[in-house]
Amino acid sequence: MQLTPAQAEVARKWIEDGAKLSEFQRKLEGEFGIKLTYMETRILVDDLKVVPKDPEPVKAPEPVVPATVVPADAAPLDGPLAEPAPAGGVQVSVVVDAITRPGAIASGSVKFSDGQTAQWYLDQTGRFGMVPPQKGYRPSEADLQQFQVILDRELQKLGI
Repeated sequence: MQLTPAQAEVARKWIEDGAKLSEFQRKLEGEFGIKLTYMETRILVDDLKVVPKDPEPVKAPEPVVPATVVPADAAPLDGPLAEPAPAGGVQVSVVVDAITRPGAIASGSVKFSDGQTAQWYLDQTGRFGMVPPQKGYRPSEADLQQFQVILDRELQKLGI
């Protein structure tokens, strides 16, 4: 496809101004009546000796602050700088991934009171899965109960 010199100059400006190939393709059809396939559009951009700009990088979402469960018998919390649970208390923390693992609607990690961590996910059919750090690892029943409570609360925040 050959453009007139005036058309070529306008087309170069569109690409230099940040038009994506699909936008460029629509503008060619709308402004000049030139209908091209995607591949033809790519070849034309190459012929014009311009390089489409890379899109602005997406800012990573703010990291999710892990939720911490304090045992019911612990002293009440006062304000945001309250002390953590006593050494003997069950403490489980859950983190929801900012970027969900492929095939899941939610994923993240959990740290159990014994210091072991595991990856968890909720797949698109609603099935829950957990990948332990080592084969055969099973957290305590109390840890699992705390994990379920925290995970339920975190998923509700996400609208899941």
